[in-house]
Amino acid sequence: MPRPGFSICVCPDIQLTKNYIDTLLQENPAPEGTWGKHVYWSDEGLPPAFWENLTLQGLFASPKVLIIRNAQNLPIDTWRKLSTNLGQFNPLAWVIICLEAPYDRGKPKIPAAVKKLPCWNLAETKAWIWQSAGLTERAMRGFIEQWAAKNTITIEPKTVHALSQVLPQDASAAKNELDKLALAAGDSRTITVEHLTDISNDTEMDIFAFINALQSGKMPDKVWKKVISSQAAGDAMIFSFLAMLLREARILWQLYAGETVRLPSGVIQQKKRLATNLGPVRLSKIWDLALEAEMGIKTGERKPEQAMEILVAGLLALFAPQK
Repeated sequence: MPRPGFSICVCPDIQLTKNYIDTLLQENPAPEGTWGKHVYWSDEGLPPAFWENLTLQGLFASPKVLIIRNAQNLPIDTWRKLSTNLGQFNPLAWVIICLEAPYDRGKPKIPAAVKKLPCWNLAETKAWIWQSAGLTERAMRGFIEQWAAKNTITIEPKTVHALSQVLPQDASAAKNELDKLALAAGDSRTITVEHLTDISNDTEMDIFAFINALQSGKMPDKVWKKVISSQAAGDAMIFSFLAMLLREARILWQLYAGETVRLPSGVIQQKKRLATNLGPVRLSKIWDLALEAEMGIKTGERKPEQAMEILVAGLLALFAPQK
């Protein structure tokens, strides 16, 4: 079966999207050599190099995967130009378009004008669109089982069920926790219910406390210590912090929208009040700030501690009492 002419991924969890893209590339080897990955960010616009890579063919051209991040933010004129170019199959250029906005009431948020484009209609007809709402409790079981198979780890069904109840609903953070459990399992390569005590539950509560403290304007010592330890730990801890922050933002957004979230009733009431106080505009801004911090680190523009300081400053300004 020939590879897709192009692919569209609709998922708010970039780690899940990455996993899907990796699977696509494994199932569809490059026509020669290996696929060279090139990532483009929508808020920076698509540079001339993107269009050159998209159309370039010939003896000296090498196979390239052109990944567009946060494509929901592309101007419609760019989408139209992209749609025109995607109408012609290029064996040496595989465009993968990632729409990463949070789902709204269980449905993906796709600009209406985009859904009317020929490229979208073609992708729907050819089944070139992959959609996932992220790691819901139901999807978590499959995620755990796939991780176990990939890492040759044995997990009994009852343990899989227990893990699905306690792991963070963010693929990057959940993978980190599973990797820790694999280390704890040692040579047995078997994760049991007893290992669940090793899962970090304090991080999630610290994130909620962090957001609450930001809104109140008071930052308890415990919360500040968590922020400081995140900075001291470097990239890995900061990315984990960002993942948990976005997971908390997603829960707050779901509660604001009236969606069902599986949490203790007392915790739900607290978070509902916070979500209502923040409102949709300030809640959505959390994604922008987190993305800015992630991009700053990954591009080398900022050191991890600088990115964290700017993130905290942005969140303080965002959650300051409204006048």
